[in-house]
Formats: sequence, structure tokens, C-alpha cells
Amino acid sequence: MIYFVALVAGLAGILFGFDEGVIAGALSSLRAEFQITSLEEGMMTAAVPFGALFGALLAGSLAERFGRRQTLLFASVLFVIGALCAGLAPGVWVLTGCRLVLGLAVGVAAMVAPLYISESAPSKQRGMLVSVYQLAITIGILSAYLVNFAFDDKWRTMFMLGALPGIALFLGMAVLKDTPRWYILKGRTEDARRALQRVRGTSVSQHEIESELGHIKAAMDTGGSGRWADLLAPVVRPAFIVGIGLFFLQQLSGINAVIYYAPTVFQEAGFDSGSTQLMATIGVGVVNVLMTLVGMYLIDRIGRRRLLFLGFVGTALGLGMIAVGAATGIQSLDILAVIGMALYIAAFAASIGPLPWVMMAEIFPSHVRGMAMGVTSLTNWGFNFLVVFSFPVLVSALGLGGVFGIYALVCVAGVIFTYLRIPETSGVSLEDIEKHLLSGRPFHMLGQFAPPSMHTDAPDITQDQAHEMLTQLVELSPYRAYLRPLINRISEVGYDNHQVRTALRIVHARVSRQPGQTLTQHDMGSERETFVAFFEHIRFASPSFLEWVGESQAEHKGDSRGA
Repeated sequence: MIYFVALVAGLAGILFGFDEGVIAGALSSLRAEFQITSLEEGMMTAAVPFGALFGALLAGSLAERFGRRQTLLFASVLFVIGALCAGLAPGVWVLTGCRLVLGLAVGVAAMVAPLYISESAPSKQRGMLVSVYQLAITIGILSAYLVNFAFDDKWRTMFMLGALPGIALFLGMAVLKDTPRWYILKGRTEDARRALQRVRGTSVSQHEIESELGHIKAAMDTGGSGRWADLLAPVVRPAFIVGIGLFFLQQLSGINAVIYYAPTVFQEAGFDSGSTQLMATIGVGVVNVLMTLVGMYLIDRIGRRRLLFLGFVGTALGLGMIAVGAATGIQSLDILAVIGMALYIAAFAASIGPLPWVMMAEIFPSHVRGMAMGVTSLTNWGFNFLVVFSFPVLVSALGLGGVFGIYALVCVAGVIFTYLRIPETSGVSLEDIEKHLLSGRPFHMLGQFAPPSMHTDAPDITQDQAHEMLTQLVELSPYRAYLRPLINRISEVGYDNHQVRTALRIVHARVSRQPGQTLTQHDMGSERETFVAFFEHIRFASPSFLEWVGESQAEHKGDSRGA
């Protein structure tokens, strides 16, 4: 069921992607029919990201008040209206207004769809499932390119076909429920239970359902009601910086300049024929879709940080090759620009494209999640508008090589930002991410104890076996003096944590255990880093954890005195 949920919500991405791509093929026909000026072209093209600015502003409060489902239904209706009106527009300014409505719908859907999927998905699959939204964007872009090729100069038909994914989204959301976390937020526990049972399916026991429900409710109860001022609070600020920073880097890598102006880019790169430019544009769309699938496969396997590193390095190299090929104007270097474009699109699609959407839906505490995602989306659309509007101006001033050189430097900055700021959220529940933020620990240290081999076939272990192993591992830890009094609680936390439990399973399967055998440093192998980071995390645990330990110790002393 969760896959159906992701596919339906992901239809919102098709709305976004189709509108991004369709304008690229429609521009030549619009220029011929309306004799539009460069200013009118820029305003009409940038109307969608500009409208999305206001959609993002509305989305957070709408999603909190009316629910994720109702908000997506609203967005789908707006998109159908905008697409049909755009196809019937009598002039360029009416068309611009219709595209503003489309942008409003896109801005709302772009924030709420990843949120809906994230709040419904299990932790182990959350990255892949939220990436469905980015996959849908790429499918929408490719669909638009194919529609452009099929209908050529029939721009009205192109725009009106955009109503189809809007209708599909409305029908899909009509049969779904809201997310369990929103129901808990509104005090509707029974609705939350039913929603959770529905998305988890029959493979999950009632005990696991109740445990997850209790975990969610506990986090919601401690979070309270969010205010706008909370977005700049010390607890939320690290996540806020990550969210805004990722969208800044994503947009200023120049992706939407390439998508919106793809034929123009290929013309500047040396493709003279219009049909050749269009076929090259379709090639961009195909690579975009295929590499997004690769990113979906990798995102929960190698982790967010590592994938972002690879993505920024790949895009920086690709953009650098385009810049050199375009700047020199040497015909023999045209192939370099083509290879660079392929590398850029591939690296972006597998990493920088989906990850900001995924992480935006993961990193914020529950009490400000809707508002924070709204503001984060707002910055995304602001930078999107800036890039799309400025691209023709910058190309005329600096040339294509100079513009892509700037985009390459942005991607180099992305490598540094990833190292300094990006946490590893793969396999970590939304509630545990929130606990880490509340602990005051550096945000980028989150999830650093996730082992590369987290998807292991090693047999599971009992809680007693985990307790025995962790007791021995504590003695190997540099923090053993701090941890010994906490061992019972540590064993509970470690057993419940997906990464630590997986590492324990691996070590247990690796070591031939005899009665009384003690673990050694060698026995830990590559999982040693996981345990060290976990113990360090516990040492600097959240105030609530330390408070619990203090209460437990006080009770123990009281019981001892009574005895």
C-alpha cells in the first residue's frame, strides 16, 4: 500500500515536471504567434516559479490546518484550471496569468507531496519512496519533451494536456487517507491507527503498529505547537540552514536553466538543426529519468551524505566541461560539451535533484515541519525564479561558457557544504532525527553511526544477546567510565536503533562465540566506527535521556535505602 501512496502523491511531481518541460518546446511557436519581446518571454517563462513562491507560502499553513490530503486535492484542482486556461489563452499576458495559477499549484504540491510520503513511509524505505516525487518530475519533463516533439507547433494542445496528471492526482488522493502523523497532531488517535495499519499492510504486527504509534505520539506531545519565531530557534536553526542551503545549491547549479531553455542551450553549444536540438533535449529527459532511478536505488543504501558528495563532484566536472567547450568555440570541443551535459544531468538526477526534497521532509521537528517546509520551498522557488529569469541576460553578457563556469563553482561549494553541514538521515526515524536536534549535538553528526552494510542478511539477535554484546563493547569504548552506569538503558536504545542493531547482528554472525568469550577490538571489524559514534552520541545524549537516567538512579537509591 505504501508504494501506491508514494505513486499517487508523486503525481504532483509530474505536474511540476510537465510544466517545466512544455515551455521549452512551446516558446518558438509563441514567439511566432504573439511576436513577444524578450521581457514578455522572461515574464511568461518565469511565471511558474514566481507563482510557486506564493504557493509555498500558503502550503505550510494549509497542510497544518486542513491536512496533507486536502491540500493536495486543492493543488490538483488549481493545476487542471491553470492548464486548461493556458491552452485557451488569447494573448501572452493572459497566458502569463494562467501560468501564475499553475505556479501556485506547483508550489503547494511541491511542498506537500514529499511531506505526505515522508510521514507515511517506514524509516528504512523513506529515502527511496520520497524520491518517487523527483522521479515523477523527471517523467513529467520527458513527457513534455515528447509532447513537444509530437505536436510541434500546437502549443495550445501541449498546455492543455497538462491537465491530465492533475486529474489523476485528484482521483488518486480522493481514495487515500491523511498521514498518521497529521492525525496525531490533531488528536485523532484512532484515525492515525487506521491510517498506519493501512500503509504498513499485513506484514506488520499489531504490536509494531502500537509501538510506532506510541513513538509518534510521544514526539508530538513533546513538540508542542509551532510558531514562526521557532524557525530561528537554536534547536531548529541547523535543520533550517541545511534545507535552505540544499535548495540554494540545487537551483544555482543551473538545472532549470537547462530544462527551460534546453533547445537554446544546445543551439549555443553548436547544434544548428532545430530537430537535432529537440532530439538532444529528449536525450536529456531520458538520462534524467534513468539516473533518477539509479539515485532511488542508492539513496537508502549508501546514504544521503555520500550520494550528495558524488553528485556535487559529478555536476562540477560536467559543468566545467560544458564551460570549456562553449567558451572556446572550437568545433572539436563540441563533443566535450555534449559529454559534460550528459555527466551533469546524470549526476544531478541521481543526487542533487531528489535529495533536497527527501531531506526537506525529514529534518524538521514535528511542531514546525509544515511551516519550515513551506519557507524552505519558498527559497527553492525564489532561487528557481532568479536562475530562469537571469539566464538569458547572463548568457548575453558572459556567454554560455561563463554562465556554466559560475554554476560549476556553485557545485564545488556544494561539496564543502555537504562535508560541514549535511547529516546522515538514512534509516533514522523522523522522531529520532527530532531527538538529535533537541539534544543540541552538531546536526551533521546525526546518523554517522549508520554502517554501509545496513542491509544485511545476518540473522537477527535477541535483546539478551544485544545486552551481552553492548556490555562488552562498552568496556572497549573510550567513554566506558561514563557509560557503565547506563548500560541497561544503552542496551534498550541500541536494540531499538536500526543501525546499531544491524551492526550487532553483523558482529554476532562474524564471531564464533563460545561460552564466556569476550569481544575484542578485532571482532568489531568495520562496524567499530558505528559503535564508537553511537557511544559518543549516548555520552552527549539529550537532556530527556539524562533526566531519565537521573530519575532511575534516584529511584534505585531510594529502593536500596528502603531495603
